[in-house]
Amino acid sequence: MNAKPLLADIMPAMVKHAGVWEGVYRHVDLDNNAIENHRSRVECIFPTEGPFGYIQKNLFQWDDGREYRSVLNGELRENKLWWDNDSFDGCSWETDFGLILLNLNRKDDPGANFYEIICMGDSGNYRSRTWQWFKDGKLFKRTLCDEQRVE
Repeated sequence: MNAKPLLADIMPAMVKHAGVWEGVYRHVDLDNNAIENHRSRVECIFPTEGPFGYIQKNLFQWDDGREYRSVLNGELRENKLWWDNDSFDGCSWETDFGLILLNLNRKDDPGANFYEIICMGDSGNYRSRTWQWFKDGKLFKRTLCDEQRVE
């Protein structure tokens, strides 16, 4: 009997992101003008049992008091991490150099999709996330996120 592969077997750099990260998301237009900012707290969990290879818990907070919480469950298949929820579907994979890439289609905004790259610094305590947003094939904004591991 073959054991089910773990995400650590397929994407070893990804599991280095385990823990809790805090930062700020900055959404900008094509001229780099601010659209909005919000604080983030992202928990990355890598279960060794159960149906999901990855669970991400998000808390986003705005200065006006709004909050948004979500739990994103990723399933490991075809050597990639796959999502399919109410907001988006798509997958992520890892490069030979430890970069995490995502290709996600927005279900809550038909015709919109984004590509994300996640880069971790050598200390393992800081990371950068950059999203390139397209609508009907045309770039329309970017999201920049700088995060620090807090747990």
